[in-house]
Amino acid sequence: MKVLKTIGVILALVIAIPLLVALITTKEIKVVREIVIDQPKQVVFDYVKYLKNQQNYSKWDSMDPEMEKSFYGIDGEVGFIYAWKSVKPDVGVGEQEILAIDPGKRIDYALRFKEPFEASDFAYLELQKVTETQTKVVWGYDGTMKYPMNAMLWFLDMDKMVGDDFAIGLKNLKEILEK
Repeated sequence: MKVLKTIGVILALVIAIPLLVALITTKEIKVVREIVIDQPKQVVFDYVKYLKNQQNYSKWDSMDPEMEKSFYGIDGEVGFIYAWKSVKPDVGVGEQEILAIDPGKRIDYALRFKEPFEASDFAYLELQKVTETQTKVVWGYDGTMKYPMNAMLWFLDMDKMVGDDFAIGLKNLKEILEK
């Protein structure tokens, strides 16, 4: 009986500790990367406002050239949706929708992931004039990880994981636009 009681206490601790850790762990995920592109702000904006162009510079699009892609609405306008379906778990299934456009300045997106996990988050591209011929592009992500899954943030460096992918995408965008 004493062995069963000890096993029960250990099992309760194994379950309780991660749940308690999740209570004190943030649920918010914020990632931001930026790059300066040698092009006027309007030239950069006229390229990035089209969600289909992300296929040319986003790391995620390059991870599975075979993924199924669908487009709904008018690209470059609020309400346009780019949906993808991949058998690769690093890409998964989801969609991105243009939520708001501040012409020449910022584009806000909804990200809806369906597989391998479900999540609804937000991303944005913001442009800032550096000089007449240089533009700073800021790529940001605002997400949440719900309780108790947020305990995984102790082990996952989301800033590095997502941020490194943003940095690759921004580098690719710079190469495209500076050709």
